[in-house]
Amino acid sequence: MATLEEQFLQAKADVQGLNQKPGNDVLLKLYGLYKQGTEGDVSLEKPGVFDFVAKAKYNAWEQLKGISTEEAQQQYITLVKDLLTADQPE
Repeated sequence: MATLEEQFLQAKADVQGLNQKPGNDVLLKLYGLYKQGTEGDVSLEKPGVFDFVAKAKYNAWEQLKGISTEEAQQQYITLVKDLLTADQPE
């Protein structure tokens, strides 16, 4: 059985191969989980009010504050699996 780290890296690769790009909300969730799973709690300075993209990314990551690296990685893996299942042609 693959380790959590191996599964996380595989999920990172798998998300790049999706046939359909997820919506912005899902992309932000993926971003936040990835950052929390690789770097832990947000440590950057909050972006300016008019930097909308950076602010959205910051907020997505900050919402996960306190979640362990392992939990964030597991949630990321689960989300990617769900996306892969939904991405399959019927």
